[in-house]
Amino acid sequence: MELTAGHVWIMVSAALVLFMTPGLAFFYGGMTRAKAALNMMMMSFISIGMVGVVWVLWGASMSSGEGFFQIVGNPFATFGLEGIDTPDGLIKVGYAATFAIITVALISGAIADRAKFGAWSVFVPVWVTLVYCPLAYMVWGGGLFGPEGAVGQALGPAIDFAGGTVVHINAGVAALVLVLIIGNRKGFGKDPNHRPHNIPFVMLGAAILWFGWFGFNGGAATTAEQGGLIWVNTLAAPAAAMLGWLVTERIRDGHPTSLGAASGVVAGLVAITPACANVSPVGALGLGIVAGVASALAVGLKFRWGFDDSLDVVGVHLVSGIIGTVALGFIALPTDGVGGGLFYGGGMTQMWAQLAAAGIAIAYSAILTAIIALAIHKTMGFRVSQEQETVGVDLSLHAETAYEFGVGGHGGSFQPLHDMITGKTQSDAAQTSGAVKTESATGKESVGA
Repeated sequence: MELTAGHVWIMVSAALVLFMTPGLAFFYGGMTRAKAALNMMMMSFISIGMVGVVWVLWGASMSSGEGFFQIVGNPFATFGLEGIDTPDGLIKVGYAATFAIITVALISGAIADRAKFGAWSVFVPVWVTLVYCPLAYMVWGGGLFGPEGAVGQALGPAIDFAGGTVVHINAGVAALVLVLIIGNRKGFGKDPNHRPHNIPFVMLGAAILWFGWFGFNGGAATTAEQGGLIWVNTLAAPAAAMLGWLVTERIRDGHPTSLGAASGVVAGLVAITPACANVSPVGALGLGIVAGVASALAVGLKFRWGFDDSLDVVGVHLVSGIIGTVALGFIALPTDGVGGGLFYGGGMTQMWAQLAAAGIAIAYSAILTAIIALAIHKTMGFRVSQEQETVGVDLSLHAETAYEFGVGGHGGSFQPLHDMITGKTQSDAAQTSGAVKTESATGKESVGA
């Protein structure tokens, strides 16, 4: 089969979406403390490795094709991509894999600074297999919410063009469940050092995410008209959301912030994801404003309610994901003059479909994530020790740090954890072995602790 412009566009879009995960690594890495920046970035990168393997072996098979009870595909139907040998099939598998990768990577921001890397590395493939793949099948693979599915037949098919339920509600719910199981960071709500250490990284990450999101939303466009609408909506909604977030900060706190601008962009991107092909540009602007304001207000609830969603995954992805999904019940455009949301004379039909999709996605993700996380937490343990958390997960889990603080520091070095905890320095170790005494660092973080 000849390579067409359509094939090329999907491959380019897949590359853009894959690039979003390193962008997320910068976004999350900058938002956490300096002594946890590398661990945060590694949680995104290991997601690429784990999900990439899972998707080739059984993930793609579980998210499409013949399935069981309209919930999940057969993992052995095309195991190892056996039988998928057409350019169309392979390109679509690659594109779908990038969605699965970033969905699980999104969850990691909620448990920054305190999760075992080994436990996370177990959680990723299990969660993608048991939670992501079934939801992807239910929404996009011909399952429960599709035109032929039970919910689709009863209420009409739910609209989720690029992942409001499958990606954002799913990840947001899973993040909340993990936070409740693992617990809060030491000093949460009291320690002033629990703040972003590198805002330029956050801004860079947000920019990369916005750039990649044009592939995220636009890769599945089937016509030039649809592609143009998606592109404009993917520009309009995050732009409006950023302004909504900044105005909210200005009124509430007295000043707009760079972190607020970056977070507002992401909130708008999340909200437009399910709706990008089904709302007007003006509708996208309105949706963005609502999402920006709502998420700006929602991120403060973690302090009031006492759950440590470290990097605001719940406040941004769950809240704006629900807003974008449910809003389609109001502002979805009619198709060929038929249907549409409540504001276009479509009645409540689309609203019921959207509410059912959001509700089932929330329940399914919460229950399955809780089972997986509790099993890991009760066996190998999901949380690092108090000593490791105090020292910093970069050093304690990876034996390296993101930054070199002064001459003789330990940035990028492999100094044993017990030396970090006891305060023993590299020069102390050298003296012990009879080496010449040299001046060295104390072995403890002094910036961003």
